Amino acid sequence: MSAPFRYYLRVRYIECDAQKVVFNSRYAEYVDVAITEFIRAIGLLPDFVEGPLDFQLVKQTVEWKGPARYDQVLELSIAPTRLGNTSFTIGTEFRIAGDDRVIVTAETIYVLVDARTLTKLPIPPALRVALDEGARGRATDHAGYFNERTARA
Repeated sequence: MSAPFRYYLRVRYIECDAQKVVFNSRYAEYVDVAITEFIRAIGLLPDFVEGPLDFQLVKQTVEWKGPARYDQVLELSIAPTRLGNTSFTIGTEFRIAGDDRVIVTAETIYVLVDARTLTKLPIPPALRVALDEGARGRATDHAGYFNERTARA
């Protein structure tokens, strides 16, 4: 199986406490941005931004194993772990870019809804396939991580 979708971001000063460690609440924000980029990578962002679909957070569980600090580049690996009738679960693993150790995990459960009425909808077949395929092996780099690595090589 190929690598999951990856999203790269750089920790900003405002996201940290006085010790320059990322505030715990920021991880949920990071997941939210990464999920948007994941949906863009699977080609379905217009369906959610301009179309009839939306999804809402039902539950999110975050586990911390180590800190992230100011100016580090974080690599978030995104993969669907469960596709239900109306809900889907996304697993996220956080690493410091270039390090294999997982520092944070998040499990996020969403429910698919009608964008206008916010009533639950069954996941349509095309969305189910796109979520299942999960943009494996692709990455979005908002940190400039790959450019920095190339410049140093």
